[in-house]
Amino acid sequence: MNSYYLLVIIISLSAGFAYINHRFIKMPFVIGLFFLSTVLSLVIFTEKWWDFQQYVEIKAELEKVHLDSFILDIMLGFLLFAAGLHTRWSDIRKQLTTISVLAILGVIISTVTVAAMLYWVCGLLNVEISFLYCLIFGALISPVDPIAVLGILTKAGVSKKVESTIVGESLFNDGVGVVMFIALLETLKAGNSGFDFGHFGLLFVQEAIGGLFFGLGLGYALYWLLKSIDNYETEVLLTIAFVMAGYTFCNMLHLSGALAMVIMGLFVGNFNRNMAMSDKTQEYVHKFWELVDVILNAILFISIAFVLVVIDFESTHLIIGLSAIFIVLLSRVIVVYVPRFFMPRIVDISKDEAKIMVWGSLRGGLSIALVLSLPNSEYKFILMIATYACVVFSIMVQGLTIGKMARNISLKQKNRESKVAANT
Repeated sequence: MNSYYLLVIIISLSAGFAYINHRFIKMPFVIGLFFLSTVLSLVIFTEKWWDFQQYVEIKAELEKVHLDSFILDIMLGFLLFAAGLHTRWSDIRKQLTTISVLAILGVIISTVTVAAMLYWVCGLLNVEISFLYCLIFGALISPVDPIAVLGILTKAGVSKKVESTIVGESLFNDGVGVVMFIALLETLKAGNSGFDFGHFGLLFVQEAIGGLFFGLGLGYALYWLLKSIDNYETEVLLTIAFVMAGYTFCNMLHLSGALAMVIMGLFVGNFNRNMAMSDKTQEYVHKFWELVDVILNAILFISIAFVLVVIDFESTHLIIGLSAIFIVLLSRVIVVYVPRFFMPRIVDISKDEAKIMVWGSLRGGLSIALVLSLPNSEYKFILMIATYACVVFSIMVQGLTIGKMARNISLKQKNRESKVAANT
């Protein structure tokens, strides 16, 4: 099956599932697509018991797709630029200290915590696994996924403060998580069992800091070009070119393309945009990237649901996968509540806001892509099952219930305020 036919199938499934969801099921867009795709994946998965040959053929085709490269090398740049473009910097800036703590310190704490607990669970189940692989799992599962958050959480009705904090955290913490993942993966490929802090520090500066400044440079260059003309067709085309070329150059230069695209999107979407683009151009640019965001989200969530077909399950590995869900949630509790307790002046969030931030920390396509990029080994399949379990729970359970939680908390707050007002 060539790439065009595969794209035809995915787009057709996206349109069909989107219609069924909107017409009958009425789940949030990406959750509905993921749910229906997972049901189809389960049907295909059961073929191994009643039509094994057909199952083997479908699995072989899906394994040729290289979903990790598709997400990391192509889709991620477009999605993150669109996310940055539609994010208001004024909202992010108000929560910048909290976002910084969660996006940097939080990912580091979570990576180590998840690794230690997963290593302990595997030991209890007599499953031998290297602690380095546990750290790799911690690095790939700790970042809050910006794609999942922007596709689900922003429509869940949470408060503006919490939404801005989680969205801002999700936009920046993937850079830290990916850098840690790359450093650990290079250590693994080099055959080292320890963690080289010097190499990690150098790589962090190169990837994260380099990506930050490269994104600022791209953003200013694109702003200058947009400002110099007034033709919406050309200006839309310029944004596409800058995303594609900029992300490609970042990969070539070993810079964080994800971080560069976020910064470029934030810059173009917020810095003197009325001077750079006319009202007509702004309308076309934003609507174009909204459409790109919707289409790519549909493709992404259908694609990651089909990962289920290529995973070989064992009972022990399923137990590890279920345990990973609780491990990741517990690590998130630690990441949110520890800074809130020890640094209340820096991490300014209430108890109710902390609950939403714990439950609203969604995982998605980025984690799937990272785990699929690991070299083939017996440990990779364990981590694939653990990652897929966390993503399914995150999208289907947390994603469907975060709106109800936010509404209940908001109602309780209003009741408390009304009681206080009545007493006074």
